[in-house]
Amino acid sequence: MPTKTHPRPDLKPTQFQGMVTVSAKMQDFFALLKKVAVTEASVLMRGETGTGKELAARAIHTISQRSKGPFNAVNCATLSSELMMSELFGHVRGSFTGATSDRKGLFELSNGGSLFLDEVAEIPFDVQARLLRVLQDRTFTPLGSAAVRKTNVRLISATHTSLRGAVENGHFREDLMYRIRVIPLFLPRLCERAGDVEMLTWRFIDEFAKAGYRPIRALEAKARDALLAHLWPGNVRELRNVVEYSCAIGDGDILRLADLTPELRGESPPQAQGTETLAAIERRRILEALERAGGKRGEAATSLGMSRSTLWRKAREHGITH
Repeated sequence: MPTKTHPRPDLKPTQFQGMVTVSAKMQDFFALLKKVAVTEASVLMRGETGTGKELAARAIHTISQRSKGPFNAVNCATLSSELMMSELFGHVRGSFTGATSDRKGLFELSNGGSLFLDEVAEIPFDVQARLLRVLQDRTFTPLGSAAVRKTNVRLISATHTSLRGAVENGHFREDLMYRIRVIPLFLPRLCERAGDVEMLTWRFIDEFAKAGYRPIRALEAKARDALLAHLWPGNVRELRNVVEYSCAIGDGDILRLADLTPELRGESPPQAQGTETLAAIERRRILEALERAGGKRGEAATSLGMSRSTLWRKAREHGITH
C-alpha cells in the first residue's frame, strides 16, 4: 500500500510587518498592534522564546508616528550591571576599566524613536532605578558624568516570564513595572495558532529549497500528524530548525516521519534513558556546545536551536560562567 501523503495545502496567509499567519488569533494580535502603535504608551510584551517579540516591537515602531526615528534593541539578559548602564545611558572616558572614550547610550541614540528592551525582567536591580528616572523625567546621566541629558524615547519591553512574579520575589521594582507595563500584550504560542504550523512548515521548506536543500512536494501523513501534535516549546524558531534538519537529513521529495528529529518521532535521546537527570543533560549539552564553539555563545546558541538570550539564561541557571 502506498504511503499516504499530503501535498501543499492552498493557504493564503496574512502578512504583517514581517510576520505571517493564517490564524485568527494572530490576526487579532496584528489588529491590537495597529491600535497600540498610534499611542505613545509604554508596551510590555509577554511571550515565550521564539514567538517573535522583537518583530512585534519593530512593527509597533514602523507603523507609529515615530517611524522616521531610530529603532534600537538590546537583550537585557546578556549584560552585567555596569555594561547595561553603559549600553543604556552611555559613559564618559575613564568611568570604568576599558572606557577609553566617550560613548553614547541607547537612550540618546534612540531619541525621537523607539527602544526595545528584551528580557526586561533580567535588568539588574541597581539599573532599574536609573531606568525609572528616564521614564518619569525623560532625563538620564551617562555613567561617570554629572551632566543631565534629555531624551524622547518610546519604550517597548518584552519578557518570557511574569514581571509580577519578579516583583513578588523582590527582583523587580513595583513602581518600574507599572511604568513599563502600561499596555500589556500577549503573543500567542505557535501551538495556539490554528493552521500556522503547516503553513510555516511549507514556507520554511520553500526557503531551504531556494538555499539548495532538497525540494519537497508532499508531507507523509505520519510526519504531518507529528508536526501538528507537537507543542513547540521553542515556537517558530524551533519549527524552522526542525524543518531545516528534516530537509537536510532526508532523501526524496517527500518529508517523512523518519526525517524528523527524535522528539518529533516520540523518541527520547539515548542519554535520557539512563540515570542522568534532564537538568544534567541540558547542562552537559550547553557545555559541549560552548566547547565546540570556542566559547562563542552566539554560535553555541545557534547549534542548540535556541536564542542567545535563552542560552544566557539557561547557562546562568546551571552555573555556567564561561
